[in-house]
Amino acid sequence: MTSNVPKILTFAASDPTGGAGIQADLMTQTSLGCYPLSVITAITCQDTSGVSDVIPIDSLVVEKQARLILNETKIDVIKCGVMASEENIKVISEIIKDYPDVPVVIDPILSSGRGDNLALGDSLQLMIRHLFPLAEIITPNVNEGAQIVSNKNISEIDEGILFIGKSLMDLGPKNVLLTAADYQVDKKTLTNTLYCQDGGVFNFEYERLPQSFHGSGCTLASAIAAYLAQGMSIHTAVEEAQKFTIDTLKHSLVNGQGQLIPNRFFWMLSNFDEDENDLKHH
Repeated sequence: MTSNVPKILTFAASDPTGGAGIQADLMTQTSLGCYPLSVITAITCQDTSGVSDVIPIDSLVVEKQARLILNETKIDVIKCGVMASEENIKVISEIIKDYPDVPVVIDPILSSGRGDNLALGDSLQLMIRHLFPLAEIITPNVNEGAQIVSNKNISEIDEGILFIGKSLMDLGPKNVLLTAADYQVDKKTLTNTLYCQDGGVFNFEYERLPQSFHGSGCTLASAIAAYLAQGMSIHTAVEEAQKFTIDTLKHSLVNGQGQLIPNRFFWMLSNFDEDENDLKHH
C-alpha cells in the first residue's frame, strides 16, 4: 500500500453537469495523479448554459467536513473555488490559518460563464480581506480582476492588464495568474500573465479557441494545485497547468446544449498521441 500520493483538499460547490465546481476539481486532480479530498460549500442547480440557483451549505457543516479530514490526513495543497456565503469564507479562512505551511490556490469565481452571480452579499470583500493574503496564488480572469480591484468590468476602466495584475498583487497573494480568455475576444491569440512575489512578470501566449467552455477556470486552478502538490515551482506549475487545460479544451465533450465540457481524461482517448515532451497526465 502507498500513502505518498499528493493530497489536495478542495473547498467548492457541487456542479451537477460535471463541467465545473467540485466535480471538475476531482477529475482534474485525479487525472494528474493526486488524491482529491473535498468539502462541499454549496449545491448548485445548473446546466451547461447557466446557473439557476445556489444553495450554500451551513458554515458549521463546512467546518466539520474540513476539520475531520485535516485531523487525520496530511494535505499538500488547499484549493478554493466557490465558497457561496460570507460565513463560509470566514470559516475557511480560519481553517487555512491553522495550516500556514500548506500552499493555497484560490480561484476567485465571481460569476458563471453566462454571468450568473456566484459571489453573494459581501463575499468578494471578505475574500479579498481574509483569503487573498493567505494565497500562494490566485487565478482570476481579466474581468474578475477588474471587478476585484475597481468594482468595474474591464471595458469600464482606463487602466490595462499590468495595472490590474499589480493591483491584485497589492492585495496580498504571493502570486497572481491573470487569464485572458474573456479579454479582447476578437484577437486570434490570448496572453495569460503570471505575476510573482519576486517581481517577475511572465507572459504565456496561446491560440484562442473559438468555442465556449464550462469549467476551464476550475480545471486550470486545480491543475496548478496538482502540480504544486507534486513539488513543482510556481512558474512550472502554472506553465504545465495551462498546457494540460488547453488539451482538455481541445478534446472537450458535448454534454448539453450550452458550453462544452473540458475532457480531463483526454489522454485515455484511443486517438490521443502524447507528445514526447509532454508531462504524463496519468
